[in-house]
Amino acid sequence: MTPLLLLAASLAVAADSPAASVLVYRDGLARVNAFAASRPALFPTTKSDAPRLLGADERDEARAAWKALFEYVLALDSIGRAHKGWWKRSGPERADGLLVTAAAYLASYRAALDFLDMTENEPSLHVLLDEPAPDTGLPAGSFARFKFRFLNVARAAEFTALQAQRKAFPSDAYPGLRRAIDEDSRRILGHGAGRGPVLTAKNGLKIIEAAGFAAWFPVQTGVSEWMGDTKVLRKNRSLVSKEQIEKLTAKLEPGAVLLERREWFLSNVGLPGYWPHAALYVGTPEQREAYFGAGFEAELSSRVPAAYALSLTGEHGHPFRVVEAISEGVSFTTMEHSADADAVAALRPRLSKAEKAEAVLRAFAYHGRPYDFNFDFATDAALVCTELVFKCYEPAKGRPGLRLPVERMLGRFATPANLVAKTFDAEYGKPGAQFDFVAFLDGNEKLGAAVESDVDAFRRTWTRPKWHIVIQPAP
Repeated sequence: MTPLLLLAASLAVAADSPAASVLVYRDGLARVNAFAASRPALFPTTKSDAPRLLGADERDEARAAWKALFEYVLALDSIGRAHKGWWKRSGPERADGLLVTAAAYLASYRAALDFLDMTENEPSLHVLLDEPAPDTGLPAGSFARFKFRFLNVARAAEFTALQAQRKAFPSDAYPGLRRAIDEDSRRILGHGAGRGPVLTAKNGLKIIEAAGFAAWFPVQTGVSEWMGDTKVLRKNRSLVSKEQIEKLTAKLEPGAVLLERREWFLSNVGLPGYWPHAALYVGTPEQREAYFGAGFEAELSSRVPAAYALSLTGEHGHPFRVVEAISEGVSFTTMEHSADADAVAALRPRLSKAEKAEAVLRAFAYHGRPYDFNFDFATDAALVCTELVFKCYEPAKGRPGLRLPVERMLGRFATPANLVAKTFDAEYGKPGAQFDFVAFLDGNEKLGAAVESDVDAFRRTWTRPKWHIVIQPAP
């Protein structure tokens, strides 16, 4: 399994507890660092004599690794912040709160030291990673502040304080967390940390009471809550309403591309950009026959009979209208399910009906293939969400298709959903633009609903930070 930004575990497992979330985020950090270690030319093991000019691919890979690492650290920090008052509790709650806090802190500390070790030998990386990253919300100078937070003598005191507190308040809960803590502690000691003053349990508690852990990365108000909660807010309720989904569905034609976002989900952390998911609208048999002409349904059913038969069944009284790659694999879903999100945008490809018909045929043919947890566009054996859209509209001889950008992310070629929105923005109003705008339902947490927004607002969405929903103004 590749370390490509989004973990398989974060899609396949709904981690509803802080303990489970810590382990998923920790695994994400390990994969980012494993990727960096696999690129010794970019992250050299020996000191370079002078800065060198990094190639375009190298710069992209280094930025992707840094942004992914930062997001996972920020997510772990938020969990630590949420448990910062563990010492005020009593009994098992105190010990368990300490365990979660320690695991989150040590996972970040270890990963930061490992990553900083690998970047230390290439001076060019320090300049590159200090550049702003608008799509992640990182301002200029963030990497320098990151180094200051973790390469600081105060970290050794905090590390020692945690070790002392764990002895004072032992816990038998969360064996996975306890193993992670032990592994991370040994690794940190290997970096030379943890050699601060020998603190008693009492002195260690004074440090924690006085200031908490200074290494929690400072972020905007509300961001820690966004990063720390998996799906704990608005359970079973999305910002896009049933009425809005019905109105949106009436605007769609077969072949439309949907971009979707769901807030408060663990799987959002690590994905590049604001938009994490894409899907293909294929419509109902009646809509396809009316749009593509008589005979299309017969052709579709003859080419992929098993998938076609399944597509007619529907779910919960609603017809299947969407094909999307989700953790269960390439599946038929209803609009009521697929668009049950916090933000949804719909784009219409500027292609002939014949090309859209071919895209729908391809989507049906891909049905049932597993989700591509390797995020590898080089193979058709398994597909990720944007890969399905990419390959259904892939250009070929005699077929212009959609020229969606592909970028190299931590060793794999992929088209993040956010790049589709970025492409639309770059091409809007210009000759050769590949999409027409259909609709944008923009979720607003303060309003508790999604609002119908315009094309100008949608064009800016690819620049939004992940935590846009907690800093956006009320309408």
